[in-house]
Amino acid sequence: MIAIKALSIWLIILVLAIANGVLRESVFTPVFGFTSGLLLSGVLLSVMILVVAFVALPWLGAQRRSQLAGIGLFWLLLTLLFEFTFGWAQGKSLSVILEAYIFKDGNLWPIILLVTAVSPCVAARLRRMLLLGKNGRK
Repeated sequence: MIAIKALSIWLIILVLAIANGVLRESVFTPVFGFTSGLLLSGVLLSVMILVVAFVALPWLGAQRRSQLAGIGLFWLLLTLLFEFTFGWAQGKSLSVILEAYIFKDGNLWPIILLVTAVSPCVAARLRRMLLLGKNGRK
């Protein structure tokens, strides 16, 4: 059941990532330029992924660190599968697809992938910290 929920959350992340790409191309890049637009878009997407993980965590029902890490790796695998399949479907060569995986001209894609993988664990840690803070414990 957790896997189906994790897939559902990843689909939300996918929709947000696509919307972020549209925002980048239609607003950020024209207003701020290519490099700044790419940087802003990367930071925004990373934050959105963390927020989604934070909000979805109670619904997911994952309690153990191994479950959280597994969800993050599942999301990473789905993201990579989507990116490579989408690139291939567009007729892009492997070398062109792999260009997204280098830090160049403000590209933060490798960091976004890392955030995707660790977001369930980070979100759980943030939730614990906030919960402990509300209870007055340190």
